[in-house]
Amino acid sequence: MSEPVPPCVILNEPQLAENIGAVARVMANFGLYDLRLVRPRDGWPQERAWASASGADWPLNEANVFDRIEDALADLKVVYATTARPRETMLPILTPREAAAELNRASHEGQTIGLLFGGERAGLETLDIALCHAIVTIPIDPKFRSLNLAQAVAVNAYEWRQTVLDRPPAIFREAPEPAVQEQMIGLFEHLESELETAGFFHPPEKKPAMVRNLRVALGRARFSDQEARTFRGVITALSKGRGRVLAKLAEKKRERGE
Repeated sequence: MSEPVPPCVILNEPQLAENIGAVARVMANFGLYDLRLVRPRDGWPQERAWASASGADWPLNEANVFDRIEDALADLKVVYATTARPRETMLPILTPREAAAELNRASHEGQTIGLLFGGERAGLETLDIALCHAIVTIPIDPKFRSLNLAQAVAVNAYEWRQTVLDRPPAIFREAPEPAVQEQMIGLFEHLESELETAGFFHPPEKKPAMVRNLRVALGRARFSDQEARTFRGVITALSKGRGRVLAKLAEKKRERGE
């Protein structure tokens, strides 16, 4: 299944160019690219927005500007309003995570989707929200409910990304092939031989249980071939170290004439 088309981000009457640039930056972080501006206070384009985007220029370069919010939403089949303020409109109330899941399903069905954000000072009006299909509210601490515009976009964009890519990128998931059992059995036997020499298995009747526990623990680690060989190198180094210690002890005894 191909990846769904991400939601567009509609900013209604944004005030500061720096905030628009910061929104573009977080959009780029999470794979969103369709930015729509409704009556930006200082007009458009604004050079300071590009400076604040820190290189995330493509949402700004392709941004569409509208005089009316109705026009900005006209081609969307599903649009959610984001607000932390209670309104009179009777619409479903969703968290960003719930909204992301619903938007993901809608996008997979071929529906065009969007998230509407209000201006920095006043947010969204009731008539704006009435154009939408649900309200998205970020569950922040009521002691301090103030989020700036880019933060609100970032939370929603992050949840969208988490929904679409519910696992870390493949580069972080790749793991080396596990060692074949022949390699692991060689490791077990090497370790057990050295432990036997060191007198680890005591009392003797407990040796089978101790061997079993060691093998289970090492097997659970799922060593790669390289890791198994490294571990055997560690065992060899430790055994040689023990040999050096014993040799020094023997030499001291000879010096004392024992």
